[in-house]
Amino acid sequence: MQIGVIGLGRMGGNIARRLMRAGHSCVVFDQNAKAAGPLVEQGAIAATSLKDLVKKLDQHPRAAWVMLPSGEITEQAVQEIGGLMEKGDILIDGGNSNFKDDVRRGRDLARRGVRYMDCGTSGGVWGLERGYCLMIGGEREAFEHMDPIFAALAPGLGDIPRTEGREGRDARAEKGYLYTGPCGSGHFVKMVHNGIEYGMMQAMAEGFDVLRNRNLKELPDGERFDLNMGDIAEVWRRGSVISSWLLDLSASALAKDEKLAHFTGDVADSGEGRWTIDAAVEQATPVNVLAASLFARFRSRQEHTFGEKMLSAMRFGFGGHVELPEK
Repeated sequence: MQIGVIGLGRMGGNIARRLMRAGHSCVVFDQNAKAAGPLVEQGAIAATSLKDLVKKLDQHPRAAWVMLPSGEITEQAVQEIGGLMEKGDILIDGGNSNFKDDVRRGRDLARRGVRYMDCGTSGGVWGLERGYCLMIGGEREAFEHMDPIFAALAPGLGDIPRTEGREGRDARAEKGYLYTGPCGSGHFVKMVHNGIEYGMMQAMAEGFDVLRNRNLKELPDGERFDLNMGDIAEVWRRGSVISSWLLDLSASALAKDEKLAHFTGDVADSGEGRWTIDAAVEQATPVNVLAASLFARFRSRQEHTFGEKMLSAMRFGFGGHVELPEK
């Protein structure tokens, strides 16, 4: 299939590469024209503008994937591309937009006959090799049409043991991508995913903080332990019930520097955590852990603990988010 990819940063560029590896054709555009160069060398067609990108999409219905930071830059791109597309064309936002914006965009573009899809995309900087977990909202028929694209981006079955009792269910979920329902539902599912991620990261960070501080001189003799953080993270990776990709990333960071001295511990939040709490308030759904993990990130910008350096290390590991000390 042919698809346009707008935004060639850490994830957008690798999405185009993974699609081309699978035999798909990509027309690419970024405000920074130099970003397209390496992709052109690998077979992509560069566009000079969004108008030029839509013009160069010669397979109908045309399809374009927007991979830009959430907010005004995505809004402008969606509106411009949507205005250039024709009836039946498909526009996908693969970033981290607020699901309420998706509902509005889907409704507005539907009046022109353009089919809008919201695709929650998880995989970070590792997606090129590992694949991306995709949560996709929009018109069902558009989802089915774009299935080859989603299948190429998703991880596939891999070597993860199959879940018993899934007979008769959509097999695509165990391949790493899922149709979630109408516009907005994809980013809603991804939003909650990221809210859960906050809570998991916070629990792990706090646990390592407890371990590291067990050697304080204020503690009684005989009850102080000088524990090796890197080795503990490594042994927990090997068969413990908390083994996970986040623990893998933690072990990698601690192996390089057990004190995590090159991280500030000034931990950002990228929006989805806040939106998850907002949704929980709207629904009167208690989310004690998720709310506490968000507020912990706010507090981290005032003073820093070792646990917050752990959070920074994990965020850098999966997403390339830089929270390093100023030079």
